[in-house]
Amino acid sequence: MDYFNHIDMMARGGAISLLALWSWILLRDHGPSLAARLAVLMNAAICCYLLVTAGWYREPNIFGLFLALGAGATPGLFWLFTRAWFSDEDRVKPGAVLLVALSVINTGVTQLSFPEDGPFNAVSGVLFRVAMLGFAAAAFWEVWKSREGDLVEPRRKMRPRIIAVVGFYVVVIAFAEVAAHNEIADKSIIRIVGSTIILVVLAFCAALFQMRQADLFGPTAPVQRSNLPKAQPDDGLSEKLLAHMAREMAHRDETLSIAKLAQQLGEQEYRLRRTINQQLGHRNFTSFLNGYRLAEVKAALSDPTQRDVPIITIALDAGFGSLGPFNRAFREAEGMTPSAFRALKAG
Repeated sequence: MDYFNHIDMMARGGAISLLALWSWILLRDHGPSLAARLAVLMNAAICCYLLVTAGWYREPNIFGLFLALGAGATPGLFWLFTRAWFSDEDRVKPGAVLLVALSVINTGVTQLSFPEDGPFNAVSGVLFRVAMLGFAAAAFWEVWKSREGDLVEPRRKMRPRIIAVVGFYVVVIAFAEVAAHNEIADKSIIRIVGSTIILVVLAFCAALFQMRQADLFGPTAPVQRSNLPKAQPDDGLSEKLLAHMAREMAHRDETLSIAKLAQQLGEQEYRLRRTINQQLGHRNFTSFLNGYRLAEVKAALSDPTQRDVPIITIALDAGFGSLGPFNRAFREAEGMTPSAFRALKAG
């Protein structure tokens, strides 16, 4: 058992060291990025989990409670991280923060009711495991649903690997927790599972360190506020693309995908992805299309002759599929509602 303890502590120490190094690099190189800051918080939560499951303290105490609360935030922070990184979000929605906060509060209830091991502990324990699996499922959905529009090729290739590795690990942790709690297996199973996280951390860090800095947490290309992007003069495909978008107004097709646009241009999809990402500066296809759509909407809202045209009609004509995504995209781009923009511009 001493041999296992030595290996276990070395694995946990190595994982914590890697997470600390990765966090320092993220703060140094990508401090302003929301995804990078969430990754640092997630790393800190994983470190709390590694310390909590190490079994180095037996009696409940304040420090242990603090670490348990941090560990309980891990699934929720992983979900927020995947939303920010894979969907290029630049802010966390209040509802998402509330869900993560509730899961942390429930972890506190689990810890404080542990000595009695009564009904409160049983219920909160079940809720903790449900929340863990729920956050994991939501994170995987975020990773999967936006895969087609991802223009950062290394990040796009990482998506199925993250789903496979992290998904497997989350399920193993959940079953280990249940088995230990119900005395189906010895409690040391939690320590064994926890110590193997070094393999996940090594794989994840290795994959991220291989990515270019601009691809990792590069700035999301802002939605064009006035002029549409200009192609580099020596890039034939970007010129062809921008001419096609201006002439055919392809952005008005709400079902337009990167594959469909490549077919219209008679080009290979991977070349089109690379051009929009590296030449025009967009990390996802939606932001590229929204640049055109919002430009058309703003022009219509600024036109006094279209003052009586409903905003929803203008939005749908420009290619937005529904009012919700349009309102979110418009507020993020202009910092105001479409109605306020119209009142300001059209009088």
